[in-house]
Amino acid sequence: MSGIQRRLRLGTRASALALWQANHVRDTLRAHWGEALEVELVEITTEGDRILDRPLNEVGGKGLFVKGIEELLLRGEIDLAVHSMKDLPGQLPEGLVITCTPERADPRDVVVGPPGVRLATLAAGTRVGSSSLRRGALARRINPGLEIIPVRGNVATRISKIAAGVVDVVLLAAAGLDRLGQSELIRERLDVVEFCPAACQGILAIEIREQDQELADLLAPLDHAPTKIVAAAERAFLARLEGGCQVPMAAYATLAGDRVALRGLVVDPGGAPIYDASNEGASDQAAALGRELAETLLGMGAGEVFERLARR
Repeated sequence: MSGIQRRLRLGTRASALALWQANHVRDTLRAHWGEALEVELVEITTEGDRILDRPLNEVGGKGLFVKGIEELLLRGEIDLAVHSMKDLPGQLPEGLVITCTPERADPRDVVVGPPGVRLATLAAGTRVGSSSLRRGALARRINPGLEIIPVRGNVATRISKIAAGVVDVVLLAAAGLDRLGQSELIRERLDVVEFCPAACQGILAIEIREQDQELADLLAPLDHAPTKIVAAAERAFLARLEGGCQVPMAAYATLAGDRVALRGLVVDPGGAPIYDASNEGASDQAAALGRELAETLLGMGAGEVFERLARR
């Protein structure tokens, strides 16, 4: 397939980070298959981009960022889509698949704010901007005196809330800032043990129609086997709990040889109670390990957090 001639329509959100991700996939494909491969970026505004005045957990969750793109993919108006995998709900629409997962970037969360700030030592009453219930809950566990302020929008918009005086610091994903070339804004990269990441944070997902085997073969060189394994564990955990932005939950898997270690947690938005457990097993059983770990947390009582949030 070297020098393949084909024109692809790649669907993406229009934010700076989403466009970076789409351009990265396009450029990697063209570097592998040659200039004859044309890739047109199709910018799509999703419901998640339009609704910025309310927290995601109040308007339908992170699926709002992908539903419109997936509808175009199913109708054949685009050929593939590039997402941040953490934005994908645990279950995909029938007829669509994640065909490959490029290598994971830094999965950690970070603090952005004045020089020298550290989450654990922020003064009581410090206003912390976050679009994630998980980040707010884990921040409260580290520093109970913080005031969590919901902020929405792209990376630049959320960071701008500091200069605008809306918040004092913001919590973001390291991968986004690193990809945008803004790593110098990071004051602290939060340890994954104290601050467990969202499932699949730092991982890109390339989604296509299930029957498009030719395109799957074309995208195969972008796949990173170790990332695919840890993503399978984390997504299976997510799918069993059917959670996302509506529930403060986290999952993080690591791979050593042919063994996967997975940690998962569900935490009340206030920071307590927290249900936290780990699982380990063979890499070819990654998805099963994720489901088993979710069952463990449910057995510990994690479902009570879901029920309380559903009643709000």
